[in-house]
Amino acid sequence: MKIFDLSQPLFDQAPNCPVHPPVSLPVVADHPADGWRMEEFHMASHTGTHLDAPLHKLAGGASIDSFPLESFVGEPVVFDFHGVAADHPLQPEDFQNSPHDLKGKIILLRTGWGDKREKSDEWLFHPPILTPAAAQFLVDAGIKGVGIDHFSISGGKDPDNSRTHEILLGAGVWIVEELKFRSGWQEFVNGATFQALPLLLPGFSGSPCRAILFKNA
Repeated sequence: MKIFDLSQPLFDQAPNCPVHPPVSLPVVADHPADGWRMEEFHMASHTGTHLDAPLHKLAGGASIDSFPLESFVGEPVVFDFHGVAADHPLQPEDFQNSPHDLKGKIILLRTGWGDKREKSDEWLFHPPILTPAAAQFLVDAGIKGVGIDHFSISGGKDPDNSRTHEILLGAGVWIVEELKFRSGWQEFVNGATFQALPLLLPGFSGSPCRAILFKNA
């Protein structure tokens, strides 16, 4: 099997959504003084590369553990928007001429913001966004899941941020955010399968995950 990592690293004080708690991953025991090493996690469940379940935005929505694990595995279709400007809105016409049948696919959006990951005004507040209209187009196309290389698929500005999430999650389409498209992904993605498995967190609205492409070769 060959594996290509699409995940962002998690580390102490890693960049994250500015309305979430800061990422704190302290070492609380270490060699040689303690004779062992252990770290603690202090962060929101929607930190780093992570999955959103409907409960994240919809009261009474499905929690992340209610999805069969098979739901998070499937054929990816990457839309490469690398180089788009800050605050660029992705619209239905950006997807309408795709040569791919999107039904049942996992749609991955490469904007380049995964390469800009830092606590800057641009990265935190001005990413490209998936508009509500584009979200509805993808839902109507019958997609399985959708991901993007930023901590929010629709930025942080309402009403569009909430509405895009509500449209996707309300249709049972899970979201994976904070992907990282490393050099070589173009060569690897053809014929690959996408996978992003959540932790087993009963009742949670989302979970960190390890997003990968893999090939059984």
